[in-house]
Amino acid sequence: MAKVTYYTEEGLAKLKEELHHLKTEGRTNISNAIAEARDKGDLSENAEYDAAKDAQGHHEAKIAKLEEVLATARLIDESKLDTSKVLALSIVKIKNLKTGAAMTYQLVSETEADLKAGKISVNSPIAQGLLGKSVGDVAEVEVPAGVIQLEILDISR
Repeated sequence: MAKVTYYTEEGLAKLKEELHHLKTEGRTNISNAIAEARDKGDLSENAEYDAAKDAQGHHEAKIAKLEEVLATARLIDESKLDTSKVLALSIVKIKNLKTGAAMTYQLVSETEADLKAGKISVNSPIAQGLLGKSVGDVAEVEVPAGVIQLEILDISR
């Protein structure tokens, strides 16, 4: 059975939009490329036709994977999130105790993760170390550079 993944409303909307685009414009573009290649003659020695058919296979596989993701996607009602501890979709302000640097991250699903936007995957080492902790707690997180201590300054939704 596929693993259930939790999404924000924005993240779920992006997935649905991408699937719609792949099924409409994407399929139209692929079929046009196949038709154009077919018009160029003998299919047995037509590299363009082979490439277009190959692209079609990859495209359909991407659609199938996205449909599978959407089938197991669940929307989290952010208004009902418990802000007393760190959970999926929590926005957490943390401070690195060694460097004194403070940063804010939202814990999101892997497909929504975007470090530049301050969104990290709930499966990342930092998020895993923060989950279940409360304001004032210090999480010891093992990262490639070693173990870092992160103090939780604030939790919001």
